[in-house]
Amino acid sequence: MPRSAVRPLAQISDEPSLRLDIRLAGGRRVQPDAAPGLHIVELMRAHGLPVKAECGGAGVCATCHVRVPATWRHLLPPPGEEEQAKLDEIPGADDASRLACQIVMTEALDGLELELQPDSLRAPEGCTAA
Repeated sequence: MPRSAVRPLAQISDEPSLRLDIRLAGGRRVQPDAAPGLHIVELMRAHGLPVKAECGGAGVCATCHVRVPATWRHLLPPPGEEEQAKLDEIPGADDASRLACQIVMTEALDGLELELQPDSLRAPEGCTAA
């Protein structure tokens, strides 16, 4: 396998392979492998998803905004004080809003559904604002 080839997370780790179900703009769904113990934003980046995550996952920029359906919210710990403060800065954020950098993948979250919000989508390469 060439060095530049991306291997599935299951081949990189001895941990069981889990799944995410991420909806992107336009309704496109991506179901990448996920490893327990990693933050969701790390998993998104590892699979080349267009998440801004400008602070690199430090929880200070609010550019990894996702919405979690009600059927999954009870499995997540509530947002901490710092995460809630960042969410309060996002226009239109609601009870379904979370920062992907603050959610750690666990076996209980296998199949977790998320919607990456437009305010956190990275522009396609080569696009510039008019």
